[in-house]
Amino acid sequence: MTGTNEALPIILAMGAVILFCRAFPFLLFLRGGERGKSKAMGMFLDFVEKIVPPAAMTVLAFNALGGAFLGGLNEGFLALFASVFTALLHLWKKNFLLSILGGTILYTLLVQNFAAI
Repeated sequence: MTGTNEALPIILAMGAVILFCRAFPFLLFLRGGERGKSKAMGMFLDFVEKIVPPAAMTVLAFNALGGAFLGGLNEGFLALFASVFTALLHLWKKNFLLSILGGTILYTLLVQNFAAI
C-alpha cells in the first residue's frame, strides 16, 4: 500500500502533467489575443479548426462500432442501429446535445433489452 508521503508527489506530478496538456494549445497558439504571429499560422489554425473535429468524431465512431462488433454481432448491430438513429436525429433537429443524448438513451435501452438474446 502506498503511503501519504509517496502518494502526494505522484498526485502532484499527475496534476501538473494534466494541467500542462490542457494549457499547452493555448500557450502555443494564442499571442496576445491574436491568432499566431504569421498569416501561415493563421491559415494552419483555420485548417485545423475545420478538419480536426469531424476527423476526431469519425475516428471515435469507428472505434466505438469496432469495439461493439468485437463483443459479438448482436451488440455490434445494436450499436450500428443506435449510430444511424443518432445521425438521422442530428440531421433532422441539427442539435448536437439532443442527438447525442437520444442516441445514448436508445443504445442503452437496446443493450439492456436485446443484448442477451
